[in-house]
Amino acid sequence: MKQSTRFTTTVALIVALGGFLMGFDASVISGVVGFIETEFELTKIELGWSVASLTLTATIAMMLAGPISDRFGRRPVLKVAAALFAVSAVASALAPDFITLVIARMVGGLGVGAALIIAPMYIAEIAPAEIRGRMVSFNQLNIVIGISAAFFSNYLILELGQSASEWAEQLRLGDLAWRWMLGVETLPAIVYLFALMFVPESPRWLTMHGREEEALSVFEKASDAQQAQADLALVKSSLHAEAEQQGLSIRQLFQPAMKLVMTIGISVAILQQITGINSVFFYAPMIFEQSGIGTNAAFMQAVLVGLVNLLFTVAAILLIDKLGRRPLLGLGLVGIAVCMFTLSYGFGSANYTLTADSIESLPADVQPELIEPVLGVTYDSDVAFRGALSAAVGIDTFKRNESQLIAAAIDMNPTLILFGILGFVASFAISLGPVMWVLFSELFPNQLRGLAISFAGLVNSAVSFSVQLIFPWELENLGNALTFLIYGIFAVIGLVFVMRILPETKGRSLEELETAQAGRGL
Repeated sequence: MKQSTRFTTTVALIVALGGFLMGFDASVISGVVGFIETEFELTKIELGWSVASLTLTATIAMMLAGPISDRFGRRPVLKVAAALFAVSAVASALAPDFITLVIARMVGGLGVGAALIIAPMYIAEIAPAEIRGRMVSFNQLNIVIGISAAFFSNYLILELGQSASEWAEQLRLGDLAWRWMLGVETLPAIVYLFALMFVPESPRWLTMHGREEEALSVFEKASDAQQAQADLALVKSSLHAEAEQQGLSIRQLFQPAMKLVMTIGISVAILQQITGINSVFFYAPMIFEQSGIGTNAAFMQAVLVGLVNLLFTVAAILLIDKLGRRPLLGLGLVGIAVCMFTLSYGFGSANYTLTADSIESLPADVQPELIEPVLGVTYDSDVAFRGALSAAVGIDTFKRNESQLIAAAIDMNPTLILFGILGFVASFAISLGPVMWVLFSELFPNQLRGLAISFAGLVNSAVSFSVQLIFPWELENLGNALTFLIYGIFAVIGLVFVMRILPETKGRSLEELETAQAGRGL
């Protein structure tokens, strides 16, 4: 490996740690929700807030991070993001109440939004053209690795907390498990903050601020002297072109000429979230517990979710330029629909019956005499079962022991649920996950691309926030079967849309797309 390539790779890997922290911070909450619901006595909407609050502030940070980095630099913003990750981790772990936890999560959301925007921007600005795609992909790959690491970390802490290890007992990994799950992120956040000390400022930002000699020095480390001069000239030309495009208005996104691409962009942005991906990523152990396998097995299966997501994200990176965007989306949406309908069938066919034998293994605080009125009664839905048991033993007691009560009563095939969830994650990771952002970069015209992507990203985040917020409420009030059925129906609608309207964008210009679709009424 050439020295210049080694330099670029090292810098890209350091900066891409922001993607790892983003994925970790977003998904670590999946292992925490069951603990905080009972400790803070949360309603389902409050539980949703504990998860979705991060997305809310991340969206705000995504809108502000670019302009702030233009003024103060890419590296300072990344340092602030690293500090926010660390502060959020510590504050979340020590949170004495629900409000403090939500505020701490929102602080982390600011770091998530900043890292999501600035890390790939920085890498793209420093990497030579011939390896830029591979370098930028480090960030997306690290996001997926961060998600997997969060699932594994949660499972490891849970297992260690239940072990007989003296050091685990001294650290109170058992009774403080959820606090350790949130707090462990402090370590990679501090590593990221210090590693950024060895990263130069973006050469494009240096050029923007008249520091061309410094910019040239950075370019020379990333390539050779001749190429560095050429890269600097391209940056200056790009900055001049951008200066001529100042004053763009969001109204320009809704001109007749933009109708096709904005319809596609907004629809795909909504579709990516409304099929339920963040319900799975942020509530995976909760979903698996609903199949009656118990808490530990649920956390272990959540680890599999992360691994499958990683594997099929890599597959998407390898296939997207070979198969094209439209085939991948179509294939993925078929898989998403089939898996969601499978989950709906699996939960819908379950029934719940508590017997005298099955309640013998229940925790001591579930008093047998309170359960007697429902012994031998078969419930054909999780909603009816939860309602009856909550009335019998009390809401708080039921919440504390929900996993054990479901495991004692349920009659269903948990393997079907596992394969449904893993198939859904695989289908998403090879299609809607990566393809959406590729489509955005290809559909929108150069002069409006930044504005259009920002708007579509805002729509995407708003839908994501809503899905995360109401998912616990949906499970409690609509039930598992109906909730996943709704996601499956959205996937079918999306499939019809993609197959009917979305053209293949690989290697085609906007003008070609407009001409090809002109007769379709868009």
